[in-house]
Amino acid sequence: MTAIVRTHSENDDFISLVRELDSYLAITDGDEHAFYDQYNKLDSIKHVLVAYEHRKPVGCGAIKHFDHETVEVKRMYTIPAARGKGIAGAVLKELEDWARELGYTRCILETGKRQVEAVLLYRKKGYVPIANYGQYKGQENSLCFEKQLD
Repeated sequence: MTAIVRTHSENDDFISLVRELDSYLAITDGDEHAFYDQYNKLDSIKHVLVAYEHRKPVGCGAIKHFDHETVEVKRMYTIPAARGKGIAGAVLKELEDWARELGYTRCILETGKRQVEAVLLYRKKGYVPIANYGQYKGQENSLCFEKQLD
């Protein structure tokens, strides 16, 4: 059974998962990794989830304030051994629920074209493509999505 815990960006399990995520992204992003990495610092992230299976951290995600109605979904990751079990979808749903509780009405996110599984997950969960925003404008590898929260 998967347990999802609300925490913060100083959580050791979250930091460990993010290190693994960054190693993965360094490979998939290639020469573009340094550009994306500069926008993925943890110091401004206050709302973090860690998913556990048998008390072992297997996935994570976070939301970050974007504007008065919008949060940005950040640092979504599931370890390879735990993929295909619905963990990422459960983390995403909990992030959306948390965003609603905090008074937000919209989630946005950026992912890379090479993160095919992530793109499929976001589309399946009701996210629709939008124009690249902020630092992602003009980035050919970036895909941006949004979801209105009911």
